Amino acid sequence: MRTALTLPEVRWAGAALVAFLLAVGLDLGGAPGQLVTAAYLACYTLGGWGPAVEGIRALAERRLDVDLLMVVAAVAAASIGHWFDGGLLIVIFATSGALESVMTARTRAGIAALLDLAPETATLVDRDGTERQVPAAELVAGATVVVRPGERIPGDGRVLDGVSEVDAAGLTGEPVPVRTTPGDDVLAGTVNGTGMLRVRVLRDAADTVVAGVAAQVERAAETKADRQLFIERVEQRYSVLVVAATVLLLTVPLLLGAGFSETLLRAIVFMIVASPCAIVLATMPALLAAIAVAGRRGTLVKDVTVLEALAEVDAVVLDKTGTLTSGRPRVVAVTPLGGRTADGVLALAAAAEAGSEHVLGRAVRRHALDRGLDLPETSDFAAVPGEGVRATVGGTEVAVGRPELAGRPHPVLDDLVGELQRDGRTAVVVLADGEPAGVLGLSDEPRPGAGEALDALRRTVGEPEVLTGDAPAPARVLAGRLGLTRLRAGLLPADKVAVLRERQAAGRRVLAVGDGINDAPLLAGADVGLVVGGPARSGSGDEALGAGALSLEAADGVLTRDPLGSLAPLVELARRARRIARANLAFAASVIVVLVAWDLIGTLPLVVGVAGHELSTLLVCLNGLRLLIGTRRADRRARRDGAPPAAAPHREPVAAGRS
Repeated sequence: MRTALTLPEVRWAGAALVAFLLAVGLDLGGAPGQLVTAAYLACYTLGGWGPAVEGIRALAERRLDVDLLMVVAAVAAASIGHWFDGGLLIVIFATSGALESVMTARTRAGIAALLDLAPETATLVDRDGTERQVPAAELVAGATVVVRPGERIPGDGRVLDGVSEVDAAGLTGEPVPVRTTPGDDVLAGTVNGTGMLRVRVLRDAADTVVAGVAAQVERAAETKADRQLFIERVEQRYSVLVVAATVLLLTVPLLLGAGFSETLLRAIVFMIVASPCAIVLATMPALLAAIAVAGRRGTLVKDVTVLEALAEVDAVVLDKTGTLTSGRPRVVAVTPLGGRTADGVLALAAAAEAGSEHVLGRAVRRHALDRGLDLPETSDFAAVPGEGVRATVGGTEVAVGRPELAGRPHPVLDDLVGELQRDGRTAVVVLADGEPAGVLGLSDEPRPGAGEALDALRRTVGEPEVLTGDAPAPARVLAGRLGLTRLRAGLLPADKVAVLRERQAAGRRVLAVGDGINDAPLLAGADVGLVVGGPARSGSGDEALGAGALSLEAADGVLTRDPLGSLAPLVELARRARRIARANLAFAASVIVVLVAWDLIGTLPLVVGVAGHELSTLLVCLNGLRLLIGTRRADRRARRDGAPPAAAPHREPVAAGRS
């Protein structure tokens, strides 16, 4: 198999080409034979020593490498006087390897550009208050750093002092800098605005969100597709058969009295044209290019097998909050019960939600802080995914969450909940010591462009199905606004998984999209699970950071920008990569069949065999590279025409959710 190449081999390929052209020029100019031979030897050495070394190493590991077969074929051609043909084989082989190296480097560079966010240094504050510059990679949890205006935040942490605006566009796609005050969490790689912040680091440098994304994408580039793994398994057996057939083509005619030179030449040509170089390279270039394109558009996938699975999906299930909606709900109504005041109910709910990762909980807390309420101390916090939270607030047992938390019927409470839901709002009940204390109404608008994105998804995959923990009434209101006809509401996490299993039992390949800790089972069980802004969520407390990590671990990829606008182009990209890989395989196999048949039935000139074999390898590499270049040009045209690039029609905030 063609080994992974590095950029220095591009220089070696260029040097081999120069030596080859020099040898040809000297030969045509009538130069002494020793000088021509020396030039050819330089060509063979410069272009063939790397593959030869790798091939010998493979033999030591009891593997037969195609690289070594090519070098042996070139040397054998030279041994019978075909210096030109052998040199041409070396030059084209080295050039195809250099092209693969360039393509791989460009793919990795496209990925790396997404991850070049964290600063190299940080201003560390020692215990005595002195400041010193240290490498950001050495930061550990518990350290305190100062971030001045315009600097990138060096680590995931919590603001101790200072007020500023933090720009997370590079990491999350958030278009507007977010006002950040003491107690807010910040992520490494985001950019501080006009104020100075003092931040306590919550995670070691190796465990930051951006470091996790970098490791995830690196794993994606290193993994191999199922089709590629199958090809490599077959390649070893096939290469042994090629060698065995070559030996037979050499020995049998010689035993029957054929001439040595013409028999050796035919065997050399067969070994060259039957080698599976192009087949081995048919799949991975296109898939690696697709990973880079997806990353440039704001989607990070864990490995190339995810792209293969995406190409097969024929059903989509979507979470509602944070996926169909903006994920930034607002408290629009507070109705107290039991003689309490609206501010009192809001303060109880916000205090209980202090440790919540959920988008609704953060909205409640944000509304209370904006109103300047003093929040009581909280203890014994517990989150129940899909239900709500429970905590002890100032000696009172408080529960905040779904209306079902109330248990038995409460006519007044039920009427308030029903009225909010009929208006398309999400109702959140507040219980104090088991009794209704009030109802909160929250509103979350659909994402801009959601209707157009859903239409594109219908054309690409089919009618999406919404699975939400929200109540049926507000869910139906949102579905009606977006033209959605398939909706399942009031679902717990286990219910969502049950619906997923129904679809899979019917033979469907399901793509699931969600956010938050409660969607982790759904994402893990789907054929492809994508989390909305998993690595880039912000929130209050370590629990928020931990929830994002759990969702990311369960998912196959991360939608760091608009989750709806990304889906249809992402599936199309995966299908296009699959088409390119299949076309490459068919083309490479056809070339091998034609050239082998020509060599066995007729007389295939060595130069034609070399050109056909190596040019087919070059073409499959170029065909994979075409995906990388073509989509970049399309994105540039879209920007020039005033439209956003495909898969990133909007750069919107992302957040975790329960429903």
